[in-house]
Amino acid sequence: MSAFDVVVMACGLLLIVLAAQNLGAALTAARGDGTPGTFTAARVECVLHPGHEQCTWVGEFRSDDGAVRRDGVGFYGSDRAMFTPGRHSRAFDTGRPGHVYGPGGSNEWIVVALLMAAGAGLMAWPLRRRRARQSQES
Repeated sequence: MSAFDVVVMACGLLLIVLAAQNLGAALTAARGDGTPGTFTAARVECVLHPGHEQCTWVGEFRSDDGAVRRDGVGFYGSDRAMFTPGRHSRAFDTGRPGHVYGPGGSNEWIVVALLMAAGAGLMAWPLRRRRARQSQES
């Protein structure tokens, strides 16, 4: 096995580890699990990228039972036109830092699954190459 093969496998392992760290939160968000409550929009924050703009509404989340209050959280998946300051929306908190989710949940699990598949493919690639070389030699 060459040094390149080892680096490819290490990159694959790194992708799997990074994806696995987000798997639980992504599945929780996909199912719509978490602490239910209300998000109150305060301000919109936008970043201009070449060719498009990405905006997120930031505000306050309060759980229905009043036990959880989080200020300065983003509403995942929001865009510039989604809210106006002071507008409320149902939301749920998965405990993930920085944002809460709307009632529709999230499709983040798709990206996590793709990263895990890519990592597995990178880890297996040198082994498949090695097996192909061995079969050609026989």
